[in-house]
Amino acid sequence: MPVRIAIPEPTSSDPEYNQRALPQYIAALQAAGAEPVVLPLSEPQERVARMLTGVEGVLLPGSRFDIDPQRYGETRLPECAADDPARTAADELLLQDAFSLHKPILAICQGVQNLNVWCGGSLIQDLKTAVNHRPGREVLRAHPVEITEGSRLSEILPAEEAGDVQVNSSHHQAVRTLGDNLRITAISPVDGVIEAVELDARDHFVVGLQWHPERSYGQSEFSRAIFAAFVQAARSWRPPQIGGCGDGAAAVGTERWTQTR
Repeated sequence: MPVRIAIPEPTSSDPEYNQRALPQYIAALQAAGAEPVVLPLSEPQERVARMLTGVEGVLLPGSRFDIDPQRYGETRLPECAADDPARTAADELLLQDAFSLHKPILAICQGVQNLNVWCGGSLIQDLKTAVNHRPGREVLRAHPVEITEGSRLSEILPAEEAGDVQVNSSHHQAVRTLGDNLRITAISPVDGVIEAVELDARDHFVVGLQWHPERSYGQSEFSRAIFAAFVQAARSWRPPQIGGCGDGAAAVGTERWTQTR
């Protein structure tokens, strides 16, 4: 039986973006041996909480919306785009469930930004550096990244790609200050922008990437290795042997969803 991975719709109000972006995540998960469970952002929170009881991992995708700066104590700059409260609520529900039950998490682009803010960190609202971090969806080798030695990513990285890690790029925001218990595991060496973070815990797979491995799945062995490691972590996941833990996690998540919406 394939491992089941929960993934929320990228946006609540842009069907065209969802139709363009979501199939790439689904294809990458399926190619890695997982069954995607797409969570419509219009679903009642109680139904989504019930759906989470049947998944072994969480993938937080990118989005065309930004994170509300008020969530990390800042005033919105003119360059900061609108936020998507329904997507934020869904991510918070999924993060609460995954952290409570130690389910593996792969967070991509806006997903890693939501992860970082949920953990208490902050963001750069608009990048202004010598590196073009949003050259377009079709550019698969936008800029290099340096992977931190000893990180999960360094263990996932194929040896033949270790000397020249190039990633795509499609973002204008990025992690500024790290959230609690996160560590930097990749940077853009030219401008120092944080490109990947991980939870500082060997027993819980939580990896956040600022680039899009789903877009380069067919061309990059590294991208395929990232999805393979995530799916393997989900396949190895077992629920904690504590009475009522799963129900409690869902209840807490539902409460946070309701408050946000």
